[in-house]
Amino acid sequence: MLPKNFPLILSSALVFLGATAQAHPQTPTAPLGQFESHSDIGPTPHPGAAQYDPSTHTYTLTAAGENIWATSDAFHFLWKKLSGDISLTADVSLAGKSANPHRKAVLMFRASLDPDAPYVDVALHGDGLTSLQYREEKGAPTHEIRVIISAPNRLRIERRGQYFTVWLAAQDGKFQIATGSIRIPLNDTFYAGLGVCSHDNTAVEQAVFSGVSLDKPAPLPAKPTLYSFLETISPESLNRTVEYIAPERFEAPNWTRDGSALIFNRNGHIERLPVAADASQAPRSPQVPQVIDTGFANRCNNDHLISPDGASLAISDSSQENHDSLVYILPLAGGTPQRVTKNAPSYLHGWSPDGQTLAFVGARNNNFDVYSIPTTGGEETRLTTAEGLDDGPEYSPDGKYIYFNSERTGHMQIWRMHPDGTDQEQITFDDLNNWFPHISPDGRQMVFLSFEKGVTGHPENKDVTLRITSLPDKKITVLTKLFGGQGTLNVPSWSPDSSQLAFVSYQLAP
Repeated sequence: MLPKNFPLILSSALVFLGATAQAHPQTPTAPLGQFESHSDIGPTPHPGAAQYDPSTHTYTLTAAGENIWATSDAFHFLWKKLSGDISLTADVSLAGKSANPHRKAVLMFRASLDPDAPYVDVALHGDGLTSLQYREEKGAPTHEIRVIISAPNRLRIERRGQYFTVWLAAQDGKFQIATGSIRIPLNDTFYAGLGVCSHDNTAVEQAVFSGVSLDKPAPLPAKPTLYSFLETISPESLNRTVEYIAPERFEAPNWTRDGSALIFNRNGHIERLPVAADASQAPRSPQVPQVIDTGFANRCNNDHLISPDGASLAISDSSQENHDSLVYILPLAGGTPQRVTKNAPSYLHGWSPDGQTLAFVGARNNNFDVYSIPTTGGEETRLTTAEGLDDGPEYSPDGKYIYFNSERTGHMQIWRMHPDGTDQEQITFDDLNNWFPHISPDGRQMVFLSFEKGVTGHPENKDVTLRITSLPDKKITVLTKLFGGQGTLNVPSWSPDSSQLAFVSYQLAP
């Protein structure tokens, strides 16, 4: 028989269990340098500790804790309450005896000391993997952006408004930007600090942080440097991996049919970048892109496609005919382009699954419409006739539809039609401006680029969102929010097995 006061006993037990998962800021008994206090966040069977050595200006954190990941965290955190734009920098060394490859030392911005609080950090793992981790909302899953640089000596995370970016330095101390920015609506007042977890509740890990600084980030100059980041993302996990970075604009990534490389457009040329088959293999060695020989076509724009058999490359180029865009085909390995379209301007977007037909956008009589044309050239066929812009046509993998975007109902939305132009129907219905639909090779999902309400056209350097819809049920979800624009997601960017998407993000930096 249960005691009469069982509900009270149960309630007290639950309060006790809940308390063990909450942070209890410790009253400092010794100076903590630039920080205010330290806390065990979440359930940590072994109490953590933080020490500051004023003679060497180093911080040593000792901690247990299962992980900083998923929907709730368990780690030790040395922190200070701050607001506004902040740059947090430190040399980081995992000094404990644990061999766990997933143990972490982090530089973190956190909304609260609750275990499931929103946060953004740069995490150095025991195996050298470095990533920007983030939880967008309280209790939401954690996601990450994995970077190219492995086992850096010095880490920095910057907050500018709602954007967060990671910079890393090797032994030479020279910082390199390592990620595109992630957009997280963290509260203006937040906790900034250093953290450690052992990734093993039975173990205790230790990390040393030196050269720590909490500063305002350097102001952007009148003409900041624009960095481009070629990234891949898993629609299942929403985790991102940086594949390539350059301090200039490049655009429009497109996966080769065998999954071994991404091609993209830069300075009028098409370039090829080898990629790992499995993004989970990061960290890995950075790759160098190689220019594909496109002959006289040296003013290629963002519109390029790989044939269904993987042998040919189709491009839009404006090096001829009064610099109006025309469509050409050449071998994927490089060669002399063969002209397909007679009329200009023509902007390529789709290749039929049987390899026989191209879909493109043509400006004719001051109106942009979708057209089709045989790959061997000949007469073009007009498929849309609505007033206003129709753009971005792409064939579904089964060849039954051409998906495209159109502003015929007032602002840009996704539509589809049969390849002969019949039965045109609207697919998306919302206030955002939706562009460039791309269907996964398995035919189950569609990704597209969304600009905010009121944005006209597909301009550069804007807040954009990559969204994905399940075609069977039309449910739309957000893949990621980033700083991008018309070069982010122009062409078919699904990996051949439908497990990854490629895109380009951007960042303005000093």
